[in-house]
Amino acid sequence: MPMVDIDWLSDHVELKKDLSYEQLAADLVRVGLEEEMIHRSSVTGPIVVGYVVDATPEPQKNGKTINWCHVDVGDAFNDKDEQGNSVPRGIVCGAPNMAAGEKVVVTLPGAVLPGDFRIEPRKTYGHVSDGMCASERELGIGDSHDGIILLREHGFTAEEYEALKPGDDAISLLHLNNPILEINITPDRGYAFSYRGIAREYHNSTGAVFTDPVKRLNSLIPDIAAAEVEPSYVPDVDVEIEDDNPIHGVIGCDRYYARAIHHVNTASRTPNTMRRRLIRAGMRPISLPVDVTNYVMMDLGQPLHAYDLDAIEGPIVVRRAREGEELVTLDGKSHTLSVEDLLITDSPNGERASRILGIAGVMGGQYGEVTDETTNILIEAAHFDPISIARSARRHKIPSEASRRFERGVDTRLQPAAAQEAVELLSKYGSGSASHSPKDLNNTVKPKDILFKASEVKRLAGLDCELNRISEVLIDIGCRVGGGGNGEFTVAPPTWRPDLTEPCDLVEEVARLIGYDNIPVVVPSAPVLGNSGLTPFQLRHRWVANTLAESGLVETLSYPFVGDEDFKAFALEAETVHGNSVQLENPLAGDRPYLRRSLLMTLALTVQRNIRRGLQNVGIYELGRVFLWDPQAPAIPALPGGVRPSDEQLAALDAGLPEQPEHVAAIFTGNAEDAGWLSQKRPVDWTDAVETVERVSKRLGARLSLQQPASGESDPSWHPGRSARVLLPDGSVVGTVGEFHPEVNAALGLPAHSAAFELNLTAIFSALDDSPVQAKAISTFPPVHQDLAFTVPEALSAQELQDTIVKAAGDDLESIELFDVFTGDQLGKDKKSLAYAVTFRSPVKTLGAEDSEALRSVIVEAAEQLGAQLRA
Repeated sequence: MPMVDIDWLSDHVELKKDLSYEQLAADLVRVGLEEEMIHRSSVTGPIVVGYVVDATPEPQKNGKTINWCHVDVGDAFNDKDEQGNSVPRGIVCGAPNMAAGEKVVVTLPGAVLPGDFRIEPRKTYGHVSDGMCASERELGIGDSHDGIILLREHGFTAEEYEALKPGDDAISLLHLNNPILEINITPDRGYAFSYRGIAREYHNSTGAVFTDPVKRLNSLIPDIAAAEVEPSYVPDVDVEIEDDNPIHGVIGCDRYYARAIHHVNTASRTPNTMRRRLIRAGMRPISLPVDVTNYVMMDLGQPLHAYDLDAIEGPIVVRRAREGEELVTLDGKSHTLSVEDLLITDSPNGERASRILGIAGVMGGQYGEVTDETTNILIEAAHFDPISIARSARRHKIPSEASRRFERGVDTRLQPAAAQEAVELLSKYGSGSASHSPKDLNNTVKPKDILFKASEVKRLAGLDCELNRISEVLIDIGCRVGGGGNGEFTVAPPTWRPDLTEPCDLVEEVARLIGYDNIPVVVPSAPVLGNSGLTPFQLRHRWVANTLAESGLVETLSYPFVGDEDFKAFALEAETVHGNSVQLENPLAGDRPYLRRSLLMTLALTVQRNIRRGLQNVGIYELGRVFLWDPQAPAIPALPGGVRPSDEQLAALDAGLPEQPEHVAAIFTGNAEDAGWLSQKRPVDWTDAVETVERVSKRLGARLSLQQPASGESDPSWHPGRSARVLLPDGSVVGTVGEFHPEVNAALGLPAHSAAFELNLTAIFSALDDSPVQAKAISTFPPVHQDLAFTVPEALSAQELQDTIVKAAGDDLESIELFDVFTGDQLGKDKKSLAYAVTFRSPVKTLGAEDSEALRSVIVEAAEQLGAQLRA
């Protein structure tokens, strides 16, 4: 995000002398530029100017030569001799550029440098070094570590250098004590990625006088409009734009401005002020030509590129890449280019557009770059299509300061002024001579006028503003405004605001600059809706979530991506699952390219992560979609863009999509009950999962039942004897409940007997009856309670016997509950005992002994048909 330096900002807007960074942040926040952070220096003193009295070279056994120096750091910091006189400090320095007579930066004992590096006297190379002569990198103001800072080379004038005295505070001299403001810019306001744009915003916020630097620069650029039509006019370079593959029909480059500057001394040092400003803006000083182009970009917002003019052969052609072309960029990395990439090329040996100079607006290549031997420089200032630049920067993963500005929109009229500022700086500091025959290939289109009704401000923003005030605001942001007599304006937005295209955009600008805090607070009236509230699906979805939370489970969310490792952990054959799974074309993780068919696969990873972090008792659930691919589904058609598909096309699209039912799943690990003075601990098992499924069933009124799979039909992920399928009343399978297979627990690192369930909520909700329930009258007759215990075959389920009892008893049965299951040798082989507590109550009379006995006999007779015998 942009860094704002008050010193640099003051070049373009009038600032208060005592303006603090906190106040600057508040002023910018008022117009929508968010404060990210105020960065303050971690450097503390004493750090002072030192004069090198002498420097004695001392070769060492390791081949290195150090200098034993005496440095005058002023009376306040110098050492004292035995008579109390001030004497220079002794300092060991290994820098090759150390020499007597130089003025340097000295960090004295007690100073703290970046990285919490503390300066203390220390013995080294046979001397006690009582301080350190610092380099740029050590002070955090640059990357240079080839030698110490020599102040005569640090951009000071002769008078300023002469005025430097030993002991002067170097922290303020080098601006190490100045904070800097980092702000956050929304993507639609790319103009604020420059000091020109931020200064304009500060003016809009405070009314401070803003001086647009572009006005002065435009007055100085060569007027080539008339000269270009003359046959004798020879531009600095020929430029052609040839875009045979525009994205969305938009030409990738609609303006290319090129201007030369000759006889530049590229070895000239970048002035201290420019270097300091670039460093504080987050840019690394490199060389004068590169620093100048970066400086202009930060100052005005127009990215520039500098080429070695003598290395380029015209014409320069801006074109799309061809299939198979490659480019090695400035960072030394090779990139295979896409036919969507916009390139800058030149034409060596008469072969037009054959050599690639760089990816337009993103990064240059290694050919044609400015070097120490360069004397003639060509400055490129162009305007590129934001979409082309954004796609290339992301495709090749080389975002740059230039691409960040181009993809947000750059002023289409800024290019000549930016080139003018660059050649001015290169002429001033590099002794160059600017050309007066630039090339300007300009195909830009004037922004469309906006018909704007002033009443929209009140309708959309609630601000009651006068027409003159609205007009003033629009003019202040750079718009040209016409009309207004009948409350309607014709507004021409400025070229640096490509985001202003609709009347609502202008309303937002008026509201922003008048102040969001001036918008009246009005409580909106509640609309009258016929069908408000939750849908039946949403309501039941909430019931399920609440039921599981009430059962002590914690809801989590997980990414729906799975891979072969997950299939293997759940004992599934990867090759079998692949054919039924949705595979992503561009997965976030290469080892998880599929969408889940089961929530448990991704939920198990969350449990695993919690267990690895030391949690023992983990019970979590998730509600979400699964993706069931049908290999026999028709192919998904490719639909044209820009038009509404027909109903037949939409139907074909739906037919090819995977089924995406809503599921709920939960996993239980650790202890269901912890040990305490009233109870013993109990590990979770299949009964905890079954109980939770029953709670969900009762909450929904779904009447779910369980059925153990036949031998050999169990899912390999589940324990064959401690898991069951969950059925609807019509016998449809809607889920599984029980314990994981021991091998699955081992593969996932889960405790033994970890239990789980997963239910298909879409299927369950579809089977529920939405018709109103008829309440039964409460019987006033007394109940009759009885316990019935049956000896039954091992294969007979408790649910089957219970259903038989309910059917046989009819309307006189009020409730039934299984309260005991017993197995033992006394019952016989393959036998078990099921005991039920039943309550009879008639709605029309008091049940006598004969009535109770008759009901009992009917139940026993029906149970015998299942092989059940009533126990005495």
